[in-house]
Amino acid sequence: MWETESECFADIKNVELALLSSSVRADSAQTSLLLSADFAEVGRSGRRWTYAESVAALELEEERPRPRTSEWLFNRVSEELVLVNYVIHEPGQDSRHVSLCDTRGPTLRYHQGTLIPS
Repeated sequence: MWETESECFADIKNVELALLSSSVRADSAQTSLLLSADFAEVGRSGRRWTYAESVAALELEEERPRPRTSEWLFNRVSEELVLVNYVIHEPGQDSRHVSLCDTRGPTLRYHQGTLIPS
């Protein structure tokens, strides 16, 4: 069942928000702590990224303000896994994001971003 924000999902939301921060993204040690070793992502471009590719690419990004987010939803699919859904608002383009989070870290195991048509 999908739930809106609550205290039981605060740690998971904090991981997601940390990964949107340029200071965390630029620090491969911090990023590595927030992504599981078998992490994979399908980016807004459609490209599939592995854990190693993601950590390396994030480290090289230019600094930017953390984007505004909204519409947070959480769905506990098992004892250890929570499906997360939210929207990122950036100038000129919004995108919907879905992550599979392992609560034992918490860490992200999977992430996908999809552009929202204007």
